[in-house]
Amino acid sequence: MNLLKGKTVIVTGASRGIGKGIALTLAKNGANVAFTYTKSVEAANNLLKEISSLGVKCKSYQSNAANFEESKTLVENILNDFESFDILINNAGITKDNLLMRMSEEDFDKVIEVNLKSVFNMVKACQSVFLKQRSGSIINISSIVGLKGNPGQSNYAASKAGMIGFSKSIALELGSRNIRSNVIAPGFIETEMTSELSEDVVSKWIEGIPLKRGGKPEDVANLCLFLSSDLSSFITGQVINVDGGMLT
Repeated sequence: MNLLKGKTVIVTGASRGIGKGIALTLAKNGANVAFTYTKSVEAANNLLKEISSLGVKCKSYQSNAANFEESKTLVENILNDFESFDILINNAGITKDNLLMRMSEEDFDKVIEVNLKSVFNMVKACQSVFLKQRSGSIINISSIVGLKGNPGQSNYAASKAGMIGFSKSIALELGSRNIRSNVIAPGFIETEMTSELSEDVVSKWIEGIPLKRGGKPEDVANLCLFLSSDLSSFITGQVINVDGGMLT
């Protein structure tokens, strides 16, 4: 399929995990890809080669989406390299888990900055391009933790819940200009990060999933593909869970 042929997508935090799965899936469907990373230089270079081999245009950018000025510069550089873009996927995120009584102010602020302020920064930087084109799809990767909370993740839950409120507001603000804003809330997705968890911890997570398995990055990526394409042209302001039924 070439659902995104001729379109250009920006994916933040794409060097591994869910972000990597998103970038690859969209590239396989014809999209040109501009992706960011912060520290994983080798992983970013490998992904750049893999996507370029698919016959689409791809560039990587070492950039911190949590920094307002860096986000502006990033978008300017992408415009210079690609001339335009059609889709923004905010995927960059971190965790700094701890019970509230042990959580430092620094750990709270950092998670909010990286997970939530980065979304404001990137949408703000991309908005003028989408308005000029009178089209655009914004997809923000939240989490089911932003919908239900989780002990030891009050900072992460707050950042992901904030992302949902922000996305719905942007859908209302920009809908009249044919700019869509949606949220994906993944559940337990098997990535490099979860591979470090013990078998017992993984088993407990899977027990609570009706489909009795963890998700794959491709499960999130396939929904990104749908929301990026014209197949979802009448869908905006929505939160869609990819969790195997965990929150049912």
